[in-house]
Amino acid sequence: MNYSQSAYLHIPFCHRRCFYCNFAVVPLGDRADGETGPGSSSIKGYLNLLYRDISLAPKTGALSTVYIGGGTPSLLSAAQIADLLDHLRFHFGIQYGAEITLEIDPASFDKISLEGYIAAGINRVSLGAQSFDNNVLYELGRRHTFDQLIDSCNWINESFKEGRLFSWNLDLIQNLPNQNLASWSEQLVKAIDIYPPHLSIYDLSIEEGTVFAWKMNKGDLCLPNDEIASDISKITSMKLKEAGYSRYEISNFALPGHASRHNRVYWSGANWWGFGQGATSCPWGERLSKPRTRNAYKKWLEIEESKVHKSSFKTIYKHKNIPLDDLLIVGLRRREGIDLYELLERFEYNNSQINFNISKLKQRWQYGLNMGWIKQRGFRFHLTDPDGMQLSNQFLVDMLLWLDSLTNSHSAEAPNLEGYQ
Repeated sequence: MNYSQSAYLHIPFCHRRCFYCNFAVVPLGDRADGETGPGSSSIKGYLNLLYRDISLAPKTGALSTVYIGGGTPSLLSAAQIADLLDHLRFHFGIQYGAEITLEIDPASFDKISLEGYIAAGINRVSLGAQSFDNNVLYELGRRHTFDQLIDSCNWINESFKEGRLFSWNLDLIQNLPNQNLASWSEQLVKAIDIYPPHLSIYDLSIEEGTVFAWKMNKGDLCLPNDEIASDISKITSMKLKEAGYSRYEISNFALPGHASRHNRVYWSGANWWGFGQGATSCPWGERLSKPRTRNAYKKWLEIEESKVHKSSFKTIYKHKNIPLDDLLIVGLRRREGIDLYELLERFEYNNSQINFNISKLKQRWQYGLNMGWIKQRGFRFHLTDPDGMQLSNQFLVDMLLWLDSLTNSHSAEAPNLEGYQ
């Protein structure tokens, strides 16, 4: 059985909610602290819930990747991070050489804190920069400043070069309000000058219930038009490629040997544990989403603990396939794309059905194939960089429409497709 060897731990607390954020977070104020400051009792109470959540999972294999995300996990002290890792180590075990990542915010830690996290077992960090521009940071609702960000990068780079961190990531957001090609190019220059081994660059997404959604509904949010957004995406790909970064997923760029092992678990269709409120688990091909609020999460834990067989995880102990649509979506986002024959065969389509249905998808993708935005090698299809990846949503929609017809034809009596070319 393919046991989960990765774990995500969600820490929902942050100083403040950024204007673009709709995650399951709990803002505690700018003076919040995990040990003794404002909000510390809430954090400690939540950690106890998280320990209970971990204990509900069956003890399977040792973990090869751990990702502590949020929220702002760097609100926690080094001792609290160490306790979390100890709970995982006791329950599952952690493999030698495992990738253990902590998300950190430039306004929530200092050099001493970083050293404490490393001593606790963290060997990779992901720094939420989002922008190097103070005015942009203010407009995003971020708490940190340019100076704090540069200090953070210097501390992290020092630890990385000394071998105390295996790798680290810098997060940026492109296509922000009032952004143009010149201003974004300056952001890229600063990022490349710092030269983190991994960069995650996300397009701004306007989510319902956020400050940005409210501003957009009022007409107060000036976003780059499609042409500018396209140019920004293209220059991102070009500049980072020139600097030695490989685009191994639509939003992720890495120097050789520094692709995120944990993120590739999600994108490759492997299984993982998710612990904490709002976290999603996929331990044996079955997605399980935890409640997004503290009270509902606590109630869920109480119910699971009261069950004779100790947790709903037991009800899915028999391995299931991750849904085909999930595998197609995450697979197409990767540099290597998807092997459609292998995927459809895994879902028990026969040879003639596979060939017939792939030909139908190629008809939907024909223009993209002709333009060179999608490449085919055998039965493997992948998006080209930058044009194909930039148009990924269009190809994903075509693929999901194809999947609807595929599912319907597969559920019906199989047609006689022998000899179909």
